[in-house]
Amino acid sequence: MIGIKVTLISGRTINQGTGKEHGKTSKQYYESVALCEIDPDDLKELGIREGANVKVSTKFGTVTVRAEASKRAPHPKIVYMPYGPWVNVIVNPATQGTGMPSFKGIPAEVEPASNVDAVLTLQELLKQTFRKT
Repeated sequence: MIGIKVTLISGRTINQGTGKEHGKTSKQYYESVALCEIDPDDLKELGIREGANVKVSTKFGTVTVRAEASKRAPHPKIVYMPYGPWVNVIVNPATQGTGMPSFKGIPAEVEPASNVDAVLTLQELLKQTFRKT
């Protein structure tokens, strides 16, 4: 599979905040944070359409999320993921004493997910990643 090197940025979104109000196990929350916003030209380079699953990998881990075309383009090779458990899998867990991991400027790779790579539910993600439910 073809992958591209990118810089990962994460932060809060209105949809993430609204989804959280419905509960972290809600469909609204899942749909608002289990995603990666990608420049439309990068989607073309990857050979995928919006809504397809992608694997986002850093030296800290790999997670499968839904690809969305970024409405803030152009910003080639910069991807955005909202705060939440899915991005937590791939950011540096060390906080350098601040209590908050760094969510900006993380070297990453994005590639199309295979047919067997599904976006995990929150319960599945916690069980697989952190061995908790």
